[in-house]
Amino acid sequence: MMKSIFIISLILAVTDVTGQSGFNKEVSALLDTIYNEDQAGRLKIDSLQKIYGWKSEQVQSLLKPMQIKDSINLIKIKNILDTYGWLGPDEVGKRGAQTIFLVIQHSDSLTQVSYLPLMQEAVKKKKARPQDLALLEDRILTDQGKEQIYGSQVRMNETGKYEFYPIKDEPNVNKRRAAVGLQPLEEYAKYFDIRYVLPKSKKTN
Repeated sequence: MMKSIFIISLILAVTDVTGQSGFNKEVSALLDTIYNEDQAGRLKIDSLQKIYGWKSEQVQSLLKPMQIKDSINLIKIKNILDTYGWLGPDEVGKRGAQTIFLVIQHSDSLTQVSYLPLMQEAVKKKKARPQDLALLEDRILTDQGKEQIYGSQVRMNETGKYEFYPIKDEPNVNKRRAAVGLQPLEEYAKYFDIRYVLPKSKKTN
């Protein structure tokens, strides 16, 4: 089952800022185009999914074209990363920096793992957001069949409803989320129509 990435992308939408010193207008313009291409298919699928359901012909027919576009955009992003390194808001604007993350987040597992160290270093240099890094780390862990740390990843169960992938040390998940700038899991769950109650820590004698 393909993971839900449409609402997450909407939650992460940002307002762009230009005019900074050292701003790369050419790369920023390219990233703006990639962003629109990355989101267009996902927004359409998300809209149709709410009406017809995930397994409907209307939704499934759009997945392959979206995956092809993702592959093309990934080539462009890899070229940018290999040429310039991880570019931050001062260099390509907030949306441009966000686009780099989104395309890596939507890529295959090997690519995600390969570029994880680069993004971790970018966060240290304030070129990438810690909350975005948290989503990438969760995505990698769930792909590996491990418990996620921040509770950012959801899946669709057999009833057609969203649910969270297993979360490590779940009673303390909101502390970890707050540390990287993410909202409480109870609020995040509402985007997916999940009724979530944070479990209490087990008392030990």
